[in-house]
Amino acid sequence: MQLRADQLTQHLARGLQPLYTVHGDEPLLAQEAGDAIRAAARAAGYVERKVFSVSGAHFDWSGLLGAAQAMSLFAERQLIEIRIPNGKPGKDGSEALQRYCAHLSDDVLTIVHLPRLDRQQQQGAWFGALDQAGVSIAVQPVERRELPAWIARRLAAQGQRVAEGESGQQTLAFFADRVEGNLLAAHQELQKLALLYPAGELAFEQVESAVLNVARYDVFKLGEAVLAGQTARVLRMLDGLRAEGEAAVLVHWGLAEDIRALKRVKESLAQGKPLPMAFNESRVWGVKQRLYERVLPLLAEHQLAHLVEAASICDGVIKGLKHPLWPLDPWDALRRLALLLVQAVAIPPAPRGKAPLLRVGPRLALEA
Repeated sequence: MQLRADQLTQHLARGLQPLYTVHGDEPLLAQEAGDAIRAAARAAGYVERKVFSVSGAHFDWSGLLGAAQAMSLFAERQLIEIRIPNGKPGKDGSEALQRYCAHLSDDVLTIVHLPRLDRQQQQGAWFGALDQAGVSIAVQPVERRELPAWIARRLAAQGQRVAEGESGQQTLAFFADRVEGNLLAAHQELQKLALLYPAGELAFEQVESAVLNVARYDVFKLGEAVLAGQTARVLRMLDGLRAEGEAAVLVHWGLAEDIRALKRVKESLAQGKPLPMAFNESRVWGVKQRLYERVLPLLAEHQLAHLVEAASICDGVIKGLKHPLWPLDPWDALRRLALLLVQAVAIPPAPRGKAPLLRVGPRLALEA
């Protein structure tokens, strides 16, 4: 059985399964899921707790198997937690986990903690055994578009809310901008608001004065914001990545890879290939597929050629080369490259023969 993290509370209220697998790379949601299961287990009489951390290839899996079969002298039921930080139990671990799942006891409740797993790991026999024997809970990061609603639900849980209508939405958007990519910090800021102000409606000024700028930005999320044409967010994310010490070359790689992938998909479509095949061949997955579907009709082939040229020039600037039409600072060059792509996906394609993107000097001079 597979559940989302927000479905876990209702599930636990109906009763416990013998095994729970929590996997994902969002620390706050993983911690909360584990806490909820442990609380339900204690209430159901699983008093004794044992924790096994799998570190390296020399973990004693026989000790884990023995602990699950041994009856406790002090409690009728026990809780066993298995932590696999790298998500790779190895050959011996895979076999041991499959044996473990085949001999689950009603007197033992098990929680397996894993990081985010790729598709190949989720198709492994050991994970399949865990999934079939109990409940799998995927803890996924909260996307930026979902963050205001997530914050509103958390405020409601502590008896607080923002104003109705547009002003309240602006307050939530402000909050989301300050904590984007860092749910642990968002949780701390929500707790701070609960301590500072009583239950009821929060004004924008109260939220503004309490919430710190604790956003953590992701290079790959930057690409999504660029393709969505979100200019203000793109500029904010670039400033955040620079302040956090991210390598300019990595930021450039993310932007350039999107540009190259868009060009490859466009060329595949021109050859008559269906869109799903074009995506597979260009290794475009997930949310990027929806974004590409939106922007591909807006991009002419000559525009993509100019964007590839711009990415090449930007790469040279980052590596110390000079270009007469580009700024010397690597982050200013990245800013220009990002804005070039934002412009291209935000407006219809320019007719052939118009000035190429690299030559729209006055506008770019203002933006750089």
